[in-house]
Amino acid sequence: MTEQEICYMDAAALSAQMAEKKLSAEELTNAVFARIEQTDSRVRAYLDLEKERAVATAREVDEKRARGVALHPLAGIPIGIKDNISTKGIKTTCASRMLGNYIPPFDATVMQKIYAADLVVTGKLNMDEFAMGSSTETSYFQKTSNPYDLERIPGGSSGGSAAAVAAGETILALGSDTGGSIRQPASYCGVVGLKPTYGAVSRYGLVAFASSLDQIGPFGRTVKDVALLQSVICGYDKMDATSVYRTYPDFSTALNTDVKGLRIGIPKEYFGVGIDDEVKSAVMGAVRLLEQHGANVKEISLPSTDYALSAYYIISSAEASSNLARFDGVKYGFRAEEFDGLVDLYEKTRSQGFGDEVKRRIMLGTFVLSSGFYDAYYKKAKLAQRAIAAEFDRAFGEVDILCAPTVPSTAFKIGENTDDPLKMYATDICTVTVNIAGLPAISVPCAMGKGNLPIGLQMIGAKFTEDKLLSAAYAYEQLCGGFAKTFTPAL
Repeated sequence: MTEQEICYMDAAALSAQMAEKKLSAEELTNAVFARIEQTDSRVRAYLDLEKERAVATAREVDEKRARGVALHPLAGIPIGIKDNISTKGIKTTCASRMLGNYIPPFDATVMQKIYAADLVVTGKLNMDEFAMGSSTETSYFQKTSNPYDLERIPGGSSGGSAAAVAAGETILALGSDTGGSIRQPASYCGVVGLKPTYGAVSRYGLVAFASSLDQIGPFGRTVKDVALLQSVICGYDKMDATSVYRTYPDFSTALNTDVKGLRIGIPKEYFGVGIDDEVKSAVMGAVRLLEQHGANVKEISLPSTDYALSAYYIISSAEASSNLARFDGVKYGFRAEEFDGLVDLYEKTRSQGFGDEVKRRIMLGTFVLSSGFYDAYYKKAKLAQRAIAAEFDRAFGEVDILCAPTVPSTAFKIGENTDDPLKMYATDICTVTVNIAGLPAISVPCAMGKGNLPIGLQMIGAKFTEDKLLSAAYAYEQLCGGFAKTFTPAL
């Protein structure tokens, strides 16, 4: 096999190759770094590479395998990490000038689990600054390109994670999803991305954007890869007050191709004005394929969806204004060089350290939380959140999963929407409701649109039904032949 062929294999297949000693972890790791060297100057997915540490980890995995040590199925598999997840001894910048030289003294809980399973960390991946954006254009350091068209965005805020998997620059990746930041770039880049149930994966060590909405989740080329990685990172964590104590199954063993009797709901509000015809057609084509194999399909209504985008940006910006108050030039991170007194230090540090999008959301959040406007905006947004969650609860009394577009269109060109924040925010219209209600959802490639650009099918489940959701996504993937495995960008 060539290095490129190795890098475009899925994790499960690579694991089997290593178990049969046809491929070593070190060979796989070197192939991935060779691929990064070949393509990342054009894709720009990585902010920091950890080749020496990665190769050392891979050698340790090979030595353990040679000694007959029982290993996790993902042992030796390269994984990239979004740069808002704390990594001890490795810079964690959140793609911001504010944290440009920050090296955490601790690992996030998900990183402890990644290391315990012997995955090989390749480095830190680019993102929108502090996860605020939908295109990875707000990064202080660089703009990431979509591997299918280098003039187009990869999505955001986890654009580096999706682009790296799509380009073969890593086999797996971690991202975070506050309003669609895993699913949206997964759709644009033609890979699989899962946003888990809120509380299923520890947020300890995730640099907070909106604490009631943020959730870490996995990227992969296939549903099985995502299921394997989700089984690694999920679980209760006493370090996270929002973590839910419950038993989680091995998601990879729960996968099956039987959709007979599966009840699928089609929320009509997700197919309205603003959704491209080719996206609607692709998603409904995927639903019809499931229906042909025994699934039952019915249209449902989620009327509060019309208020979701407004509610999301009020709630998330309010929480962001609180969470980002800690970055003041006093304790750690960027500090303005010249200032006159403490107040001037705060003002200049935050003015110079944060980008325009972050400052926009801090100002919006501060406004909606201020005296006289709290009831008019924030309180109403929280009431809308309750209504949205209640509608989902009623819907899941009638159906098992919902199917909808992940995003309204295929990837747009870099710079196309940067001067129009409202147009940029509208790309999240199909995804924000899931975070507002704390539900799990997955994006699976379902077609290639005009210009050879991927289109994603979004499947949404009730809380803590990732097993059912992953199984439905896996069944679709097997029935359609697996777009993420069939189509690869011509890099």
